Amino acid sequence: MMGPHHAACGAAAWVLIAADGGLPLGPLAGVGLFGTGSEALLTLPEAIPLGFGLLGGITDLGVLAGAIVAAGAALLPDADHRSASIAHSLPPVSEWVCRVLGKAAGGHRNGTHSLLGLAAFTLMAWLLSRLAVPTEAGTLQLGAGIGTVLLSAFAVKALRFMPGRARKVPWLVGILCGALVTVGLGAESAWFVLAVALGVAVHIAGDMLTDGGCNLLWPAALRPPRWVSRIPFLSSLWSSGGRMKVPVLGPTGSRREWAAATAVSAVAVTGMLGALIGLTGRGAQVLGLW
Repeated sequence: MMGPHHAACGAAAWVLIAADGGLPLGPLAGVGLFGTGSEALLTLPEAIPLGFGLLGGITDLGVLAGAIVAAGAALLPDADHRSASIAHSLPPVSEWVCRVLGKAAGGHRNGTHSLLGLAAFTLMAWLLSRLAVPTEAGTLQLGAGIGTVLLSAFAVKALRFMPGRARKVPWLVGILCGALVTVGLGAESAWFVLAVALGVAVHIAGDMLTDGGCNLLWPAALRPPRWVSRIPFLSSLWSSGGRMKVPVLGPTGSRREWAAATAVSAVAVTGMLGALIGLTGRGAQVLGLW
């Protein structure tokens, strides 16, 4: 799966589990489709649900920041490949990191695309989340803020929000997001660890939907039993090198992948837009009190 598609999947996954609000339809609410009045087959609701709200009580800032962090984290497993989107996202830092990780992970789609890699990235996020400083005004989430700077900058660059010549803009966006997380989330820090873990897991799942597959049990390379190799369909899902896949998307960059990524991107954009509207609305209310 291509880098921008991974990032979009990470953001969409966070929106689906975290957002609990809806996007108001305004004058379109209650409009009947395929008919009129009570005879309409479908009536538009007051708002479009943005997610399942599984985290309970997370703020709009948490939804927005978590989506950006998850999008950046969804690029991390490809740090084992010097030609991946993340390798060219923030040179020279990203190039150096990818060179080191690629050697340590045993090449592309091995260590960083395994359960061990998922555990390692989650552990690093947890260690960062422990770096917090309580103050009289509230808790400063320094570790989560630093992680957000890098991951949000990765996401902005990979999603191609900015032209290639604007090389410093992703860093500026990352610093802004990191500052908001540092001072704006108070005692909330568990979301950062979850967002990183979710982004990495979504990346691995996405690559397993393509022809290349992943070796989830790396560094082991378990071969499929002989009876599996005798069944044509099952033999295509498990390679002798230990890689497993359910290649419904076909090769990387296929039309099926682009179609799926378009739908996923719509979910991510809608959810983040809803969180941004809620965040700016509350900000306007606060300013009005002054």
